Amino acid sequence: MTPLTINGLAALSAAGDRPEALARRVAALAGERHPGVPIGGIVTEPLPRAEGHALTDFDVRARLGRRGTSFYDRATALAVVACGDALADSGLTVDDTNRARVGVVLGTTVGSLKSTSDYTRETLVQDKPYLVNPMLFPNTVMNCAAGQAAIRHGLKGINATVTGGPLAFFNALRYAGNAIRRGYVDTMLVGAVEEFSAHRAWASALSPAGGEVAAGEGAAVFVIGSDAGSAGNAAVCAVATGYGPDGTAEQALTDCVARALHVAGAAPTDITLLITSETTSSGRRPQRAAALRALGGHRPADLVVSRAAGDCGAATPALALAVALGLSGHDDRPPSGLVLLTAQGTDGGVGAALVRR
Repeated sequence: MTPLTINGLAALSAAGDRPEALARRVAALAGERHPGVPIGGIVTEPLPRAEGHALTDFDVRARLGRRGTSFYDRATALAVVACGDALADSGLTVDDTNRARVGVVLGTTVGSLKSTSDYTRETLVQDKPYLVNPMLFPNTVMNCAAGQAAIRHGLKGINATVTGGPLAFFNALRYAGNAIRRGYVDTMLVGAVEEFSAHRAWASALSPAGGEVAAGEGAAVFVIGSDAGSAGNAAVCAVATGYGPDGTAEQALTDCVARALHVAGAAPTDITLLITSETTSSGRRPQRAAALRALGGHRPADLVVSRAAGDCGAATPALALAVALGLSGHDDRPPSGLVLLTAQGTDGGVGAALVRR
């Protein structure tokens, strides 16, 4: 696999609007769990808990202006802002000479669960279904965030959305890599986004793997290309996904890690940092256990991003990568090398990615 260079990145999380902000929080917590913040100011519906990991000060109009943002739902607003920040970080100027060669692919769980639910409810409680505000419908389409990002930033290349919960970001990376290697585009904005809402908070609290960590929200976007020779830039070296039903997910994840090492031509000792997407605050960590089996006796430093950012669904692995790269500006960062990211869904889906810092 030819590595894909990361030329720019952006991350919006409850810790702040820069990757370094979340990296600093993760480092400062030293494995402890951040309790979240009161979120009654942005959500009026009943919640499973009063605290969450929401961006309470986020205002899309302050970032982008009023024009064109009036009907953005929260997921779309986060994605559009993150894409703009990533482009700015990369230094890439999108104009008529290259816009057809720049695309975007975003990972998500189901898009905006709130928008879909609210629109469906409107069709039931209004006098007639055709009296529902038609401007609300675009937000129910899962590709809304990616489409609006492309419109806002003038991107006319491939535009796609990949669903899949915790594995969505890894599948988005694979999708982007295929598009670049096949010559359809030169550059892809790759990321994942999840919004905070009462709907997601309850879904997180009631899920088989949820409840310990409060729900969160965030978006992370990376500008990637095939110019793997760029000095000093991070690169995605391998992405592997698999499926382990009926209690075999841990072994499937072990196999994914081994396969990613093989594709990258790396040894277990090359890995200096492991970041899992687990949403447990304590106790057994199956993703870590599965990864360590593939690494033999090697035990790199490891982090759990959800302890600092909450359960961000599909955005958790993307935020994990942002943390890994954001740590490059932290005095206590692990040594440069390969970062191993892992993810596991409730249906047995598993994934692993290796990124060189």
